[in-house]
Amino acid sequence: MKKIISIAGVLLILAVMLIGGAFYVVNVDQQVVVTYLGKPVKNIKKPGLYVKIPFLQQATYFSKKILDYDADPRIVITEDKKNLLLDNYCKWRIADPLKFFQAVRTTNGAMSRLDDIIYSEIRVELGNHTLTEVIAANRAEIMKNVTMASKKKAEEYGIKIVDIRIKRADLPPENEKAVFARMVSERERIAKRYRSEGKEEAKKIRANADKEKRIILAEAYRKVQNIKGETDSKTIKIYADAYSANESFYAFNKKLEIFDSLSENNKYFLTTQSDIFELLEKGVK
Repeated sequence: MKKIISIAGVLLILAVMLIGGAFYVVNVDQQVVVTYLGKPVKNIKKPGLYVKIPFLQQATYFSKKILDYDADPRIVITEDKKNLLLDNYCKWRIADPLKFFQAVRTTNGAMSRLDDIIYSEIRVELGNHTLTEVIAANRAEIMKNVTMASKKKAEEYGIKIVDIRIKRADLPPENEKAVFARMVSERERIAKRYRSEGKEEAKKIRANADKEKRIILAEAYRKVQNIKGETDSKTIKIYADAYSANESFYAFNKKLEIFDSLSENNKYFLTTQSDIFELLEKGVK
């Protein structure tokens, strides 16, 4: 009797193990790769209760969440041959669990591959930029290029890279002073160039103003001369019309103007045959 009870107990335990091993649950933030005798056969992304063959099939769980990879600081050489101590991080997730399982197996394996991919792309990209560009000017554009290039390579491992950023970019202690002095010199050179360009622009503005001034004055002088010419022409015409209307009166008036212009203290030597003496000899008729 005891033997029968023992056998029944063993069978019950085996049954529980078989039933427990035949079912598995996938949560909302999980995805599963099912293997048969160690070989991946399918992946499951939808949450729910699933069945597998006990002992022959295994369910390997992977997260659907965005994961962090924080790289160790490393030395990168810039285009101008300066050493830069770079510390970066990466946001990533498992996009294709089946491919991921076949390529890297585990999260640690994925991070090792990411380290190789990202560091390689950072070295290539920073090798095309100067230290000043990396630190101050084009960091966002540089990391955008690194992210795009790394994404393509990471897809081969079922990994989707969400973002790559530089946390810190420092100079090694032995280079810090020299590079800082060079950056100061470069900024001074740029400032000097801007000042020179400003002075040149000021000269152009003054030259244009002087040119405009000369043009305005010349135009005003031309208009004045035109007006003066028109006035003189009208004056001459008035005199001509007056002379034509009464020649003797006009001649008489001109003689009076001549006498009026003579100064008392000056001596004039004129011939008596001059027309201006006619008025003195004959008088006014």
